[in-house]
Amino acid sequence: MPDTYTYKARDRAGNLLNGTIVADNQALVLHRLRELGYTPLDVGKQGRSLNIELTKKKVKLKELSVFARQFATMVNSGLPILRALAILSDQTDNEELGRVLGVVRTDVEQGSSLSGAMTKHPKVFNDLFVAMVKSGETGGSLDMVLIRLADMIEAEVKLRGKIKSAMTYPIAVVALVLLIMSAMLLFVVPQFKAIFDSLGGTLPLPTRVLLFLSDMFKKYWFIALIGFFVFRYFFRRWKKTPPGRVMVDSMKLRVPIFGTLFQKVALSRFASTLSMLLRSGVPILQALDIVSETVNNRVVATAIEDVEKSVSQGEAMAAPLAKHPVFPRMVTQMIEVGEESGQISQMLDKVADFYDREVDSAAESLTASIEPIMVLVMGVVVGGMIVCLYLPMFSIYQNIQGAK
Repeated sequence: MPDTYTYKARDRAGNLLNGTIVADNQALVLHRLRELGYTPLDVGKQGRSLNIELTKKKVKLKELSVFARQFATMVNSGLPILRALAILSDQTDNEELGRVLGVVRTDVEQGSSLSGAMTKHPKVFNDLFVAMVKSGETGGSLDMVLIRLADMIEAEVKLRGKIKSAMTYPIAVVALVLLIMSAMLLFVVPQFKAIFDSLGGTLPLPTRVLLFLSDMFKKYWFIALIGFFVFRYFFRRWKKTPPGRVMVDSMKLRVPIFGTLFQKVALSRFASTLSMLLRSGVPILQALDIVSETVNNRVVATAIEDVEKSVSQGEAMAAPLAKHPVFPRMVTQMIEVGEESGQISQMLDKVADFYDREVDSAAESLTASIEPIMVLVMGVVVGGMIVCLYLPMFSIYQNIQGAK
């Protein structure tokens, strides 16, 4: 039997609409609203307060990059901003991005600046995006700024892909080792325990330890599993605190093999982001503040905050950076030369290009260097367990030989 549904939606002009539709189910209501060109916000049966959130899909960096590039093309072609936002809101596949663009369009239509309207949606448009748009509005070069933003976001997506690729192999090997260990402790070791009990005698210490671990894991594996998820939950919460963030980021830079890669990634982000902001006309203090929030490493952010204090007092950037070991001498010297010659943006571009190439090289060599280490770890763990199981066999054989 059909029911009456109430809805809240926005039309293509960004106006908020309320109404009712009679339909057999909620899916048909959503379909009908989209046929009318509306973006659904809330839908529920009449008389009920369901207040269903329909647009929870996260906006990915790639989708934001496509939006910035399309928006730049429309602005460059002379299309009015309101019409461009309406078109982009209607044609995007991501419902959350479409909803946000509709709200932004409404705010702009009501007199707000484009950057001011975007500020209200920090989960979609971060401080860097908003500052760049504001500089484009002020300087009359919104299309060029949007193209730079699209290029930067695409570079960030590529950088994240490299890091993910470099980390995939060791994570997969560690997971495989844990899986093999669990299977042996649960199924293989208990079989040997029955054999050892029938033979009698005193077992070697490594074998007794392995049997004890197998017995504990078989009885209390669920406690270990729960403990893992509890630890993961509290670790994530602690990592979000200021002391936790500093400690974790410091450990990232010190960890063997991977630390160098994390440092190069952070330096590449610092140089490229700061260069783009300065080149787009963002004031240096605001640019440094934005970079400290977007560099994604608290150790590097602390160094940038020292630079911000120095610059606010009329001093240079290079000196406070040199006090922090995370910034190599080559970087601080190039920044110093850039300040002296008035070409700081160009020098930062060169630093970013250098570390982009370094990240490429480090990501490629990381897989090659870590593969033998992971194989060795797997061999030691699995082989060690097998040796522990066969040690009693050697003892029994030696006893038999001695009896003869």
